[in-house]
Amino acid sequence: MEYLKFCFVFSCWIKFANSVYSTDAPKSPAPVPKEKLLVLTVATEETDGFRRFMQSANYFNYTVKVLGMGEAWKGGDVGRSIGGGQKVKLLKKAMEDLADQEDLVVLSVDSYDLIFAGGPEEILRKFQQANHKVLFAAEGLIWPDKRLSDKYPSVRSGKRYLNSGGIIGYAPYINRIVSQWNLHDNDDDQLFYTKIYLDPLQRETLNMTLDHKCQIFQNLNGAVDEVLLKFGTGRVRVRNTAYDSLPVVVHGNGNTKMYLNYLGNYVPNAWNYEHGCSHCDDDVVDLSQLKEYPNVLVGVFIEQPTPFLPEFFQRLLTLDYPKDKLKIFVHNNEVYHEKHIQRFWEENRNVFSSFKVVGPEENLSQGEARNMGMDLCRKDATCDYYFSIDSDVMLTNRQTVKLLIEQNRKIIGPLVTRHSKLWSNFWGALSLDGYYARSEDYVDIVQRKRVGVWNIPYMAHVYLVKGSVLRNELKERNYFVLEKLDPDMALCRNAREMTSHREKDSPSPESFHMLRPPKGVFMYITNRHDFGRLISTANYNISHYNNDLWQIFENPVDWKEKYIHQNYTRIFTENFLEQPCPDVFWFPVFSVKACDEIVEEMEHYGSWSGGKHEDKRISGGYETVPTDDIHMKQIGFDKEWLHFIREFISPVTLKVFSGYYTKGYAIMNFVVKYTPERQAYLRPHHDSSTFTINIALNNKDTDFQGGGCRFHRYNCSIESPRKGWSFMHPGRLTHLHEGLPTTNGTRYIAVSFIDP
Repeated sequence: MEYLKFCFVFSCWIKFANSVYSTDAPKSPAPVPKEKLLVLTVATEETDGFRRFMQSANYFNYTVKVLGMGEAWKGGDVGRSIGGGQKVKLLKKAMEDLADQEDLVVLSVDSYDLIFAGGPEEILRKFQQANHKVLFAAEGLIWPDKRLSDKYPSVRSGKRYLNSGGIIGYAPYINRIVSQWNLHDNDDDQLFYTKIYLDPLQRETLNMTLDHKCQIFQNLNGAVDEVLLKFGTGRVRVRNTAYDSLPVVVHGNGNTKMYLNYLGNYVPNAWNYEHGCSHCDDDVVDLSQLKEYPNVLVGVFIEQPTPFLPEFFQRLLTLDYPKDKLKIFVHNNEVYHEKHIQRFWEENRNVFSSFKVVGPEENLSQGEARNMGMDLCRKDATCDYYFSIDSDVMLTNRQTVKLLIEQNRKIIGPLVTRHSKLWSNFWGALSLDGYYARSEDYVDIVQRKRVGVWNIPYMAHVYLVKGSVLRNELKERNYFVLEKLDPDMALCRNAREMTSHREKDSPSPESFHMLRPPKGVFMYITNRHDFGRLISTANYNISHYNNDLWQIFENPVDWKEKYIHQNYTRIFTENFLEQPCPDVFWFPVFSVKACDEIVEEMEHYGSWSGGKHEDKRISGGYETVPTDDIHMKQIGFDKEWLHFIREFISPVTLKVFSGYYTKGYAIMNFVVKYTPERQAYLRPHHDSSTFTINIALNNKDTDFQGGGCRFHRYNCSIESPRKGWSFMHPGRLTHLHEGLPTTNGTRYIAVSFIDP
């Protein structure tokens, strides 16, 4: 008995060895040439998503045949419910002419929300390795009938459920599947394929399987956490970390279209570390080749009290764009700013092609006002672009409008950020509830470590829209009002999720209630240039006479630009200062605007001390050398003034008094008023300070005569103070000084006794 068992086992082993080493053993099939791969896709309109799909297909030289272009869509609202049967009907018709081509491999994919990450050779190789005649995409979520879950074959590892957004197979087999279609255009295509796949007999006869481990198809719905970008030389791939695969087809099904947009900023060759942005200069508009510049309507929105508004309008005025091609629409929601708009209009009424203002008396909401501005361009056939800008955007790039037009996008905004913060005018991603989420590349884009043109889900504050887009894709007139969203969020959601309204020209009553697939307009942000910044409006107090003076903390860059002398930085780069007396230094610090506004603020306050010895404002209540003055503390400006000292006086101190590090602290900070009638001069005295600054706030010979300062120890006088320039001198022991008489007019100086 044992002998017989041995003979049986031995004979089996011999048969196995012969089969392995036999020259007649089956060989691996020859690779399918890429010319035998045909991509079929359904697209009734050339949406932004379709153009992106074709761009990725052309990059890899796929042969693509588009089905249904220009036809009315009757396949239902596939973005929100069941539908898509029209796609199967179109595929069925196309396959009738291909059914007898046994060596032809057909790849049927969606197009609006799909991109290629690899080429034909790779997809054919992976298809052959699957060793089936038909391969469907797979996903981890079942749709549209969850009751069919138990009928799916169980899998040890990988995605279990069929997704119809990607199908690859030999033409005769694809034809045998789609030829079974006899349903309506708005029936569900995925349910149709699912029922065929779940039929064990058909699954075996047609030799079908699913791409369980995402070798070819990556459906993003339910799998975003599995996907990472894989940067390499030449191009960027999507890597599935769960199965360590590099899918060839990436499909943003379900609610993952925004994540696909993020991936599409890189895949397959849009941006990488080696060459940066590959498509930024594709299809650009060369303005120099145009006979005339396009007409632009500029919509300006002032929705809250905004600092530096006159400067905002000046930057608008200095845009490098023909003013006869600019029309201005202003919505002002703040009575406080009416004086600024009136002044600008009076000075520039003939500069622009037109200038229209809608004021607070109209009582428009933000959404209504923004709809009105956009509608002005929509109704005007000559309006080529609509440029929307909020008053809290400080454009520092005069070329901004030109640069945005040249990028030739439907909607594009320039990146603007809040100084020294990551706050910007775009979001890189959205949370599940539709609000802010930080994308993986957000910080790099904001900091311009990655430079390019980026497809993003949300933008605000400033953007350019093509007039033709407003008259076609965005032709409805209420885009800024949606549920409880703020106007910018409403616009972006409407643009992202845009669907056409009812097809009133549909050929049959049955299709009247059908909606087209979502065909959202892509929105872009560009950081290819420095465009400007966002101003903070959060703590803008308008109770003062010149409110911008108080913005040194909230908006330090704009404060410096407005109030610091244009030659201040030359102190450090060119030694731009003077020493008229020993250890007395003279340097520029304030702009003319700063001097004027400080004087105005003090005169508006009006309670000058009168130069009396009795002074309740100081400790002890007695001033030995009194001046006719107002303290910074009296107008609530002491914190801001001390910050000014630390930011702009302390560096000069270190330069001229080398080795001395000031604390930048002062108790006595005030503006002095000299007039022949009240107080014309100041007797000799020492200051109670380590050093003193004395800033001239107006012009000698224009605003007053006389004045100046004499230092007794050195018998040295400075009699021609320059407006905005400051003296700096030691306060004790060596620099006894006096204020020389003002003989006519009024002289103003700002004084601080620093480090008392």
